[in-house]
Amino acid sequence: MKWKHKDLLDLDVLQAEEIEHILHTAGPMKEILQRPIKKLPTLRGKSVVLLFYESSTRTRTSFETAAKILGADTTNFSVTQSSVNKGESLLDTARTLQAMNVDLVIVRHASSGAADFLAQELRAGVINGGDGQHAHPTQALLDLFTLKEKLGGFQGKKIVIVGDVLHSRVARSNVLGLKKLGAEVVLVGPPTLLPAEMNYLGVKISYDLDAELPGADAVMALRLQLERQQNGLFPSIREYAKLYGLNLERIRKTGKQTVVMHPGPMNRGIEIASDLAESPLSVIDEQVTNGVAVRMALIYLLIGGASSDVA
Repeated sequence: MKWKHKDLLDLDVLQAEEIEHILHTAGPMKEILQRPIKKLPTLRGKSVVLLFYESSTRTRTSFETAAKILGADTTNFSVTQSSVNKGESLLDTARTLQAMNVDLVIVRHASSGAADFLAQELRAGVINGGDGQHAHPTQALLDLFTLKEKLGGFQGKKIVIVGDVLHSRVARSNVLGLKKLGAEVVLVGPPTLLPAEMNYLGVKISYDLDAELPGADAVMALRLQLERQQNGLFPSIREYAKLYGLNLERIRKTGKQTVVMHPGPMNRGIEIASDLAESPLSVIDEQVTNGVAVRMALIYLLIGGASSDVA
């Protein structure tokens, strides 16, 4: 399959077969991660810039690792030590990067649409590493890759996503991908954190987690953004944990060997209990490993080639 996109801004622009192609390409990338020497010459001479306006550990490190394994030169653009602190606009930063003739820019920004803006301004490819409350496509793709490994496919599978959907770019991107691949998706959370307009995505909305767990093939807990509690969107952390927190006892209600996921970082004892996070049902560590493989696949497809033959 010939890859035709310059950028990856969200999953809404991808067809189901394109998503499957990314997941297929990530397969051999994961095999490379198991090798004693994890280094390829595939993207030697290519340049990748990490432009992170928001703090990040998993996403930034995952992208940097992925690019280096493929042989690309990477530059970490430290916003706190850059001209941004002197008032430089995103447009001026984009023009500076363009003048450096970079091949790929990976951007995380607090403003929704920032990645799309850069993509329009730059000749280089742009990958959205998370923009505002809009989208986080690479997190969704690594989640899809993990689910495909565990479930074999998506048709007829019931996926429950629970938590702070209102502020979650992860939830939105996951729903787009899961629906395209044929899964049944249920969004669960308190009414104040689960906007009714999410119905437009073609999913079921529910405020009762226990009622939705039976038959679930996978359950994903979202990070409760505690910094937003001051807005009064839920009464207390204790009540939230009681109604929507995942634990071993609650997950047994699915009646299946359910896959348990979390995009991280976890608030243990609130969104998910430690006993469940450390149980064989949890694939949280695998999500991190798969994140490197999926991001290798994306970097390769955008600036390296059109096939998955990279070994």
